[in-house]
Amino acid sequence: MTHFSVLILLLRDRKNFLEDIRHDVKLERKIGSLLVASCIFFAIYGAIIGSSSSWLQLLSSAIKLPALYLVTLIICLPTLYFFDILFGSKLNFRQYAAMLMTTVGIISVLMFSFAPVVLFFLISIQGYNFFLLLNVAVMSLTGIIGIRLFYRGMKQIAGPDAAEDKLRNRLLQGWLVLYGLVGSQLGWTLRPFFGAPGEPFQIFRPEIDGNFYAQVVTSIFSLLGY
Repeated sequence: MTHFSVLILLLRDRKNFLEDIRHDVKLERKIGSLLVASCIFFAIYGAIIGSSSSWLQLLSSAIKLPALYLVTLIICLPTLYFFDILFGSKLNFRQYAAMLMTTVGIISVLMFSFAPVVLFFLISIQGYNFFLLLNVAVMSLTGIIGIRLFYRGMKQIAGPDAAEDKLRNRLLQGWLVLYGLVGSQLGWTLRPFFGAPGEPFQIFRPEIDGNFYAQVVTSIFSLLGY
């Protein structure tokens, strides 16, 4: 079974895929395949958004976009694992890692599905703020879908008793908020992904002032002419 076929199996038969995770069936292979496939899809999408600036930015973004999602996972996974077992979870570390990789895999393939649309607007509309906000919208939408499916999947593999535990559900919801905050701020830290017009190529911005949310608001006002 190839790396991409594991991802297709997840998309086509998610219920049985989650049952395999619940029963700890060949998780190392699933994790590895989802890791490879998602990195390729993220790299392609990163290359497209980076191509709006230069070839160097294309290569940089193709590397940094997969790193963004995987580093966010690495940062947040221990918090989920230790807090959840503290409140009664019987799942092992592999199962948590596999669940998070299913989320990353789904987000990556959804972003890849938007790649032709993003490429079309890149070619047809020459507007930095519009292109930036378009990609923020794509990343937000795919992230929300991925997180929503992760929440449902965690309740499925945890079993009926754990799924009805209000405290654990609130813990999981809080962790999802944390995951989103860490990911968005890490994206700000790893910028640029697009490359601002007139700016020389930089792997990372030397200053880390401000935040992701303020930049989005600034881009919206700029696009509206304020």
